[in-house]
Amino acid sequence: MKLRMLALTAVAVSALATGARAQDITGAGATFPFPVYAKWAEAYKAATGATVNYQSIGSGGGIRQIRARTVDFGATDAPLKGAELDKDGLVQFPTVLGGVVPIINIAGAEPGQVKLTGEVLAEIYLGQIKKWSDPKIAKLNEGVKLPDANITPVYRSDGSGTTSIFTTYLSEASPAFKSKLGANTAVEWLVGQGGKGNEGVTATVKQVPNAIGYVEYAYAKQNKLAHTQMQNKDGAFVQPDAASFAAAAEGADWASQPGFGISLTSQPGPQSWPITGPTFVLIPKQAKDPAKNAAVIKFFDWALTNGGKLAAELDYVPVPAKLAAEIQAKAFSQIATK
Repeated sequence: MKLRMLALTAVAVSALATGARAQDITGAGATFPFPVYAKWAEAYKAATGATVNYQSIGSGGGIRQIRARTVDFGATDAPLKGAELDKDGLVQFPTVLGGVVPIINIAGAEPGQVKLTGEVLAEIYLGQIKKWSDPKIAKLNEGVKLPDANITPVYRSDGSGTTSIFTTYLSEASPAFKSKLGANTAVEWLVGQGGKGNEGVTATVKQVPNAIGYVEYAYAKQNKLAHTQMQNKDGAFVQPDAASFAAAAEGADWASQPGFGISLTSQPGPQSWPITGPTFVLIPKQAKDPAKNAAVIKFFDWALTNGGKLAAELDYVPVPAKLAAEIQAKAFSQIATK
């Protein structure tokens, strides 16, 4: 009996130790990185036993939830400014880079076949270009059969970092767009239909003939939706992929903004995708339960060190090794874990 009791005690102690090592965490926010966070969470659980429960609710929701401390980390594609980080007691850093891509539902159009410029895309979303047969689109697409059909622009109906990246780009490409709508996580769209999350925009574009929307590239690829080529700052038409996203980040000065909160839209370079952006996480400097902070750091430390291959498989670009080391050394040190 004694031996049996000792064995049971040993099992209980072992279970407690495993629980301490495998602290479960929750996060919420941007839909942009959801595919890679889901893949990381799956691999991390297999490696450590810890569960990462991430809710894809949009950047605005993620910011609200981490400010309210109802999750262990928030996620946003629209970085917070230094003053906001200080006020809210948050640490911010990027996790991966990706691209926002226009997606279209035109019968017979192949992925990457249709070409657009930032100015034309802005005019579509301003309601100034109404048909796919418009001369400005036709001039860019000689030899491509486009319908004489009304365009339905599709936009994010929720507060969204993807929208922030997209509208930042359109504001840079079009003074008219900048003055009428501007760059933000949510704007007062003049035309079109809304969809909640990258998932909602993807579903709406799939359902509505001759629609155009904007999503993170992984959603376009996974749902086999046709994306467009875009003209970049150097005047070259480029396809969205990991190489063109990485090209946009080559000269990035990450230290220029608090929390590494830089923009990567409209970057120079013949290979650069013009609607590239990093996605960020937000972690409290002080948590009610410091063990949760420790668990969050452990997860993102693992992701920065081991998650690059999984990110690349989904056409995200891992943060450069030098930046990852800086995050691990400087950002993590600001977060209380005891």
